[in-house]
Amino acid sequence: MRLSRYFLPTLKEAPADAQIVSHQLMLRAGLIRQEAAGIYAWLPLGLRVLRRIEQIVREEQERAGSVELLMPTLQLADLWRESGRYDAYGPEMLRIKDRHERELLYGPTNEEMITDIFRAYVKSYKSLPLNLFHIQWKFRDERRPRFGVMRGREFLMKDAYSFDLDEASARKAYNRMFVAYLNTFARMGLKAVPMRADTGPIGGDLSHEFIVLADTGESQVFCDRKLVEMPAPGGDVDWNDLQSIVDERIALYAATEEMHEAARFEAETDEGDRLTARGIEVGHIFYFGTKYSTPMKARVQGPDGRDADVHMGSYGVGVSRLLGAIIEASHDASGIIWPDAVAPFDVVVINLRASDEGVCNACEDAVNRLEALGKEVLYDDTDERPGGKFATADLIGIPWQLTIGPKGVAEGVVELKRRATGDKLSVPLDEAIARLTA
Repeated sequence: MRLSRYFLPTLKEAPADAQIVSHQLMLRAGLIRQEAAGIYAWLPLGLRVLRRIEQIVREEQERAGSVELLMPTLQLADLWRESGRYDAYGPEMLRIKDRHERELLYGPTNEEMITDIFRAYVKSYKSLPLNLFHIQWKFRDERRPRFGVMRGREFLMKDAYSFDLDEASARKAYNRMFVAYLNTFARMGLKAVPMRADTGPIGGDLSHEFIVLADTGESQVFCDRKLVEMPAPGGDVDWNDLQSIVDERIALYAATEEMHEAARFEAETDEGDRLTARGIEVGHIFYFGTKYSTPMKARVQGPDGRDADVHMGSYGVGVSRLLGAIIEASHDASGIIWPDAVAPFDVVVINLRASDEGVCNACEDAVNRLEALGKEVLYDDTDERPGGKFATADLIGIPWQLTIGPKGVAEGVVELKRRATGDKLSVPLDEAIARLTA
């Protein structure tokens, strides 16, 4: 992609109302544009990151056995009346009527709709276990939307819903999502710590939040340091028996500010391992049993021939929120530092003299060879001054910068810079490409 033909509206200064680093950098780097309070247009660079995050989430859901579908953003109010949540949910729910005076709502979550889909088609325990997920835009009318995509009104979520015959089976489904989340966030370069949490308006008696530690996090968290250092389980696990993996983690103290018990923290955690930090919630999982299946009559025939209400769980990941969380956890004074797996491009090729035919030919050669090897390349072919080009490359955070100028062409070398560390080396183009594709 040539930068001269791309749409990348960067800003030198962040708007005054952008209070946190991620919001400031997303606006400055041309990832988003605010259209209304808590509602954003996703510009090309931001959309590329959003799609890469979405794909990682999708792959890990499918690895854990979840099946993708897509539910609409608008839902019938009558479904929510069945569960008893329509009047209880509060002013965060956007309630609307169509031209026929039917009451609708812009979905803040999908427990009712997925339960309705399930009960329409699944009648026997032989179709269980079942886990369905979708990635869809949602709306919650926050009283005070702030912090950019961290607390917006419109946001992209992954929601999965599990259906099982009994509690024992449902807890196995919960464990699968627990492990899938650990793997998902690790692939994005994040250390996400599972912490016991309040179930809130979703309901149920078992819940964990997944918290990314960041100095600018929205809330205070308390955990055993060993949890932060523990590697993700990886995909090569026995998905039918994950209890030991879950138990190893929930045995260590970890709680959000709302659930924190100081006496337990001190009693259960060695003094040197007591970690108090700021954190950002990026995922939340719940087991809520028959909270929705009973009032909505979502039943299957069991092996004994009797009908039984299914046991359910729900599992959310804030896909759009993750961009903010990643930036909060990975940036410096110059801009964003994207982890490789979610970066909008793999490498930016910087042409230091766009009027020099030799430099242009060398840049074109580098771009063509990298793209042929499967790399996503942004080619800065603009006539901007070198200082401006370097500043833009640092701001947008692409993991590798490959710089080509007249002096390098004469000497047969290019400059390769790793954005995360700032390390630079001058090497022949062949060696640079080998490093970038290793």
